[in-house]
Amino acid sequence: MSKLNVGSDKSDLEAFGKRVEHLCSKLQEMRDAVDEVIFGQDQVIKLTLITLLSGGHALLIGVPGLAKTRLVETLGQVLGLEDRRVQFTPDLMPADIIGSEVLEESDTGRRSFRFIKGPVFCQLLMADEINRASPRTQSALLQAMQEARASVAGEDHELPKPFHVLATQNPLEQEGTYPLPEAQLDRFLLQIDVGYPDSAAERRMVIETTGVKQANPKTIFSACELIEA
Repeated sequence: MSKLNVGSDKSDLEAFGKRVEHLCSKLQEMRDAVDEVIFGQDQVIKLTLITLLSGGHALLIGVPGLAKTRLVETLGQVLGLEDRRVQFTPDLMPADIIGSEVLEESDTGRRSFRFIKGPVFCQLLMADEINRASPRTQSALLQAMQEARASVAGEDHELPKPFHVLATQNPLEQEGTYPLPEAQLDRFLLQIDVGYPDSAAERRMVIETTGVKQANPKTIFSACELIEA
């Protein structure tokens, strides 16, 4: 999508204003689509969308079972982004995130290395329970989050655009968690605390999720529109 240059010409300003109004209407449509799936988390949804529209990464903190994973999956669908999910565990290695080189042999017997991309090469990466992995594995995301590229064997590999990380974190007082280093915390634009929904949202949740059919989010945005917005 070509960028719109805003000059002093009145027609340019009018065109820019109409484009902004169109994006605002689509943003409201996108918000409504998320609200059909995620109940009782209005502030969390608002802050997450602010993070994505600002081109940043977000850290969602809350106990298990508060639809943090569901929120990220829904946003990937609504925004039309290529999304991947990495379940962080104590035995997860950096290569499991970034990727690694493998030695291949051709039909002629020639051997060469080929880089196999890891799940970080996507537009929306969900780092699920990020603080359950070791600090070494957590640090594998530092360059990707800051520079939107990954270096393997001395060669840089550009990540897709846009690139966002939405990470979920269990409270540090729970067993089996590691505190995130300050350098990694600095990569996140916002820390979003996810609390329990109110009784009305819980009632709606029970009604909506125990029937035969459940709401499936539809795609509202595209990657190009998100960058423009």
